[in-house]
Amino acid sequence: MESKLHRLIEKGVSIPNPETIMIGEEVELDRISGNGTVIYAGCKILGKKTLILDNAKLGYEAPVTVEDCQIGPEVHLKGGFFSQSVFLQQASLGSGSHIRNGTILEEQASIAHTVGLKQTILFPFVTLGSVINFCDCFMAGGTSRKNHSEVGSSFIHFNYTPNQDKATPSMMGDVPHGVMLNQNPIFLGGQGGIVGPVRLAFGTITAAGTIYRKDELRNDRLLLAGFQKDINIPFAKGRFPNIKRVVLNNLLYIANLIALKYWYNNIRTEFISENFPIALLEGLREKLEMNITERLERLKEFSVKVTESDPEDVRSKELSREWPEIESLIRKNKATSESQKALSEFKEIIRKGIQKIGLEYIRVIQGLSPHEAAVGSRWLQHTIDEILLKVFDRLPSFGFSIKKEQGTDG
Repeated sequence: MESKLHRLIEKGVSIPNPETIMIGEEVELDRISGNGTVIYAGCKILGKKTLILDNAKLGYEAPVTVEDCQIGPEVHLKGGFFSQSVFLQQASLGSGSHIRNGTILEEQASIAHTVGLKQTILFPFVTLGSVINFCDCFMAGGTSRKNHSEVGSSFIHFNYTPNQDKATPSMMGDVPHGVMLNQNPIFLGGQGGIVGPVRLAFGTITAAGTIYRKDELRNDRLLLAGFQKDINIPFAKGRFPNIKRVVLNNLLYIANLIALKYWYNNIRTEFISENFPIALLEGLREKLEMNITERLERLKEFSVKVTESDPEDVRSKELSREWPEIESLIRKNKATSESQKALSEFKEIIRKGIQKIGLEYIRVIQGLSPHEAAVGSRWLQHTIDEILLKVFDRLPSFGFSIKKEQGTDG
């Protein structure tokens, strides 16, 4: 370990107190940049897949443990535990962070102190306050660090039900429009929460103290809820009164993750550079696959539970019977010729933007005209619709349709 520390210092990594640092034997030093990188006292660097790029700062506020994370340039991990996650350029995470597998913070996303994330994806600029638990969430919205989606302090995403299932992912915004970085921000007020699975549209505001349990698919709405009368009634465990809504929200979440996979594989690849090397892209792909696998597993577990709770229910039996084929359809999904044509058109737009602006992801995306951004959104939405149509055909008793998918009945 002393040899590894010496080699890192020779590379230019600033390590003010090397005797307090632990570097795992498996760590590959050529994946740690010596250009402006600082590792403060008490830090532990572990994992063969760990990547640390230029000007990253680790442990300024408190010791940091990094395990198989990909850390982009100018990222600040100020204190806490970080495992199997990806942080893109200028992401910032405060002390007391507890960041577990499958988490992605894209460019300039940030969290303050004492925040827990797992299987969470935050698009550029999204900001979380302090003392927050926000696992199993996707959040987009906003156009800059001054106009960003935000989660207020002491917020909780409730992602575990009394029936002991986690088919509860919540989606704030969506992928097809969120990737264009041109949508109104979402604001979730402090000391509040969401009971997953929930979908909220761009521009949604939940008032401080609100615990929200429903979907809101209209843009730019103010939501105030959670102030209800005392209730004391018998509770029967194992009842699932909202099967249709839970299944729909999970399928939509998974389809959006697959659309993001298409985005990473086809658009992010155009921006490979020193600030966004292949190794960082591979980290994004790996963590996104973790999210997709997690959501499929949780929905599979849910299908088993609902069948056990009511073996005669038509929807429950259908979901359980069709699940192997549904999972196969999702995992093996391939783009149609129509989707490929839309992708080719959008790729040409992106390449022209790169020729004009350079390999600066945010500037190129925000430099798209409304028409050009709409081309990309249509491509991604078409990808989502293709997946959903195939799955909906396997579940006729649910009455799903693309035209009704934005509804909240169930």
